[in-house]
Amino acid sequence: MAGKRRKFDAEFRAGAVRIFSETGKPIAQVANDLGINETTLASWASRARRAGMAETRARSSRGCGGRTRC
Repeated sequence: MAGKRRKFDAEFRAGAVRIFSETGKPIAQVANDLGINETTLASWASRARRAGMAETRARSSRGCGGRTRC
């Protein structure tokens, strides 16, 4: 039987993604160093990328009066 599922707070997730993105280390190495599954870290990194792209699109559309093209 599998162990109890661990929960990680937003600060830990953000820190793990920051370590991965800023150091250039492979996901597997960062995940192993932090004691988490590499699929978990990959999921967090993917979500962070999507959130960052959404913020970028929102900022760029506001700069053009809400239009997608200026």
